[in-house]
Amino acid sequence: MRNEALVGYLLHQRPYQEKRALYYLFSQQHGVIHGVGKKGAPLFMPLQLFATGKRDLKTFSQINIASQDTTQADSVQKDGVQKDSKSAVLEAVPYANISGQHQYAALYINEILWRLLPTEDPIPVLWQHYQISLQQLKQPLSNSELRLCLRQFEQYLFTELGFTLTLTHDNVEDPIEYDCTYRFLPDVGLLPVLVHNEESEHLASESGQTVFKGADIIEMARLGITEQTLSHWSKLHRHLIDHLLDYQPLQSRLLWQQQQRYQ
Repeated sequence: MRNEALVGYLLHQRPYQEKRALYYLFSQQHGVIHGVGKKGAPLFMPLQLFATGKRDLKTFSQINIASQDTTQADSVQKDGVQKDSKSAVLEAVPYANISGQHQYAALYINEILWRLLPTEDPIPVLWQHYQISLQQLKQPLSNSELRLCLRQFEQYLFTELGFTLTLTHDNVEDPIEYDCTYRFLPDVGLLPVLVHNEESEHLASESGQTVFKGADIIEMARLGITEQTLSHWSKLHRHLIDHLLDYQPLQSRLLWQQQQRYQ
């Protein structure tokens, strides 16, 4: 990679030197790329920069907020209008930013991406969903709408990572039964539990297991991620995210919990 123009979003950064930072960039062209560049790149805004380097750690230069049409360059090229990727430095344009509690949700999305995605693996579909999610988080959202936004994005991420959640059958391919109780194991699936439905909530709270009633699973499979099924999807997704992270804590989740505690 030599002076290649990239468009992307900053997921994470760490101090590197006095005037430079180590950046984790989610690029449209190559997925997550690690690079070193001048400090001061903003979160949650599309950036255009140039990347150089043959190794895992690139050198980022000319980091600028991208113009409104830069992130749609591919569609422009399909219309027959080619643009020089090394043309004049882009002017910064005003973007609505993410504020308030929505920032914690955006930080959460960023953190699961940079911790779970492989480096330099193009994933343009997920990149588009990331853009859409950021646009949603810039709008006024109720608590339920905010949680729906996160659950939907998590599902796109699971798909990219190769995890397909099967809710119509248990781990031995038997159909989910309305009156049964099931325990979710990420590497196994839904495992029948020999308890009565009225005991399932006590089992979950006492053992820390992720337990679902068959009736709830059937509703999740029928309706998908909706406000009606949101609490069940949240429980399922949290368990899978924790498993994928090897049960290491998410800093964004801790920040959110602290913020809620001091409100």
